Amino acid sequence: MFPLALYTSASVAQSTPPLSKVFVEGEELVYNVRYGFIDLGQVRIKIVSKEQTPTSLVYNGLADIQSYPKVPFVDLKAVFQSKMDTSVYSRQFIGKSKNGKFWEFAKYIFDYDAHHVLIEKGVADSLVEKRDTLEINVPYQDGLSLFYYARDQVFSGKKMNIPSLVKEEKVNTYIDFKNERSSVEIDPVDYPIDVVGFEGTAEFVGIFGLTGDFEGWFSADEARIPILAKMKVIIGNVTLELMEWKRPGWVPPRAND
Repeated sequence: MFPLALYTSASVAQSTPPLSKVFVEGEELVYNVRYGFIDLGQVRIKIVSKEQTPTSLVYNGLADIQSYPKVPFVDLKAVFQSKMDTSVYSRQFIGKSKNGKFWEFAKYIFDYDAHHVLIEKGVADSLVEKRDTLEINVPYQDGLSLFYYARDQVFSGKKMNIPSLVKEEKVNTYIDFKNERSSVEIDPVDYPIDVVGFEGTAEFVGIFGLTGDFEGWFSADEARIPILAKMKVIIGNVTLELMEWKRPGWVPPRAND
C-alpha cells in the first residue's frame, strides 16, 4: 500500500495538536473484534502501573486477548506485557500465547546502549528453552507499545517507517499519520465522535492474523483513545471497536454538527 520511499520525509501538521497524554495509570480499554457479522473475540488493554528506573519513568502495559467461546475455528488466548518509557519506546516485552493445553512465551529485553535486544523463548512462565540476541541501532516497538506509539504520533502529520520486533523478527510498520479529522459512530456512544484518522501497512502477521493494510481513528483530544480500526487479516477483514473504557474524566469528544 505504501512504498518505503514515501517514508523518508515528514509533512508538518496543519494545526497545533492537543497535548499527548497517552499514558494514564489505570486506563483500561476494551475492544470487540468482529469479522463480518461474527464477533470473534475481545482485546482488553490497560496501563497497570508506573515505576521510576535509574534512567527513566517506565509504564507497564498489559493486553489480554481472547476469542469468544464457541466461535468456530477460532481459539485464541494471548497476553502481552510491555514496559515503555516516556518517549513511547519498548524497554521490555513479554508475549504469552496458549498452544493447546500449554502456554508459550517470548521475552525481549531492549538494551539500547549496547545496541542489542536479548530474546528468550520457552514454556510456562519461566522455563527458558532458547536464547538469542539481535543487533539494533534504533529504538524499537513491540506488539503492544506500537499501540501507544501510534496514539502519541497520530497528530504528527508524518509518514513513518516504524521499526518493530514481532515474533522475534525485525520488521517494519508503515503508517501515514495524515492528521485528517472526521467522525465515527460506535454502539456505546449515542453521538458522532470527533476523531483523527490514519492508515498504514504491517509487513508481519499478528494477532487474529493481522497482516497488510489497516486504518484507524483515534479520539481528537489529548487522550487519543483508539475508537475504531479496520484491518486486513489472512481470512479477510476485521473491525476493532471500542466497547468499554475506564479513564478518569474522559468522555468521547463530540464531533461538530
